[in-house]
Amino acid sequence: MRFALLELGFRPFYLLAACLAVLDVPLWMLQWQGIVAPFRHIAGMAWHAHEMVFGFAAAVITGFLFTAGRNWSGLPTPAGGLLACLALLWLAGRVVLITGPGVAAAIIDVAFLPAVALCLWFPLRRGSLRNLFFVPLLALLAFANAVFHLSWLGLIALPAPLAAQGALFVVTVIVSIMSGRVTPLFTANAIATARVRRSDALDAAAIAVLACALIGHLFGMSGAPLAVLALLAAVLHALRLWGWDPLATRHTPILWVLHVAYAWIPVAMVLLALSAITPAVPVGAALHALGVGAVGGSIIGMITRTARGHTQRPLIASSPEVVAYVLVIGAAALRVLAPLLFPSLSGALYLLAAAAWSSAFAIYLVIYTPWLVFSSTPAAATLPGR
Repeated sequence: MRFALLELGFRPFYLLAACLAVLDVPLWMLQWQGIVAPFRHIAGMAWHAHEMVFGFAAAVITGFLFTAGRNWSGLPTPAGGLLACLALLWLAGRVVLITGPGVAAAIIDVAFLPAVALCLWFPLRRGSLRNLFFVPLLALLAFANAVFHLSWLGLIALPAPLAAQGALFVVTVIVSIMSGRVTPLFTANAIATARVRRSDALDAAAIAVLACALIGHLFGMSGAPLAVLALLAAVLHALRLWGWDPLATRHTPILWVLHVAYAWIPVAMVLLALSAITPAVPVGAALHALGVGAVGGSIIGMITRTARGHTQRPLIASSPEVVAYVLVIGAAALRVLAPLLFPSLSGALYLLAAAAWSSAFAIYLVIYTPWLVFSSTPAAATLPGR
């Protein structure tokens, strides 16, 4: 066994993301219940929304892209001291967001994503131009983070949560793009009987309409126009998912979790359409369908599968990992759907959803921490592109 935590991006950043996932939601629930005092700088819902996107999701995206970027380009991505500095920068952002001061929090936290984008730009521009579009997407996330902090500091007249919402939409588009690449590929490779069908035209249309619906909502579109656009996005993504033959994965948890997570995108678009035409469906239901169901479900699926692949372990989910999958999907259902059916029980259901979410990532930490911190393979071994 040897220390391997800083050999490749997925190792520290998957662990950091899982730690934040375990802590964030319970801390927000404790603040919501008045048990814990609001944090000194950013607190309450604003802190929760910021950290789930710019902390949790950003860490997973960083770990994934640094790892995949090395495979895509054949060139080095951050490791060793540079990777440690980036991880410490991310961690410092989490701390100063709570403690302040505000200007220091803004500078330190906003610096992380541009640094990641720059580190990714060098290998991709030389070895993988096809994937270079991830750099401007990271820059867009960084811009949204800067807007959040400027708003919180009172320097611009824009609600800070709107910036976090915009960042969630960028992450959703990233999930849509990456799911379209890997989910049908993983399914076809693992299940010989799967009848996977893909259409470049459908892929492009689904992603474009999704982006238009999300941008439209962000900039104030409402009523029938938004409802029609969101319903069209729901239909296109449902058709896209059906083409990947999700039923073929029902006995393969490490695959079905990716399909079920993706199914939350059309569910979210239906909820967004309904929220545009009736106050009976709050827009928060659509946002949490994206954040907890689509993004959270995709993340728990990908950080188990890719970590297993890159640590040379079988691509088969263990029973505890399956429990983690069920808990994340269950958290989405409890947070999104159950309150619509049982509004009088919303408070209790939110607490159950929080417990399910945190338990899922706690399971991940128990299983994966020794795998990601240490390695049993020689240092010179080539990591497989899995």
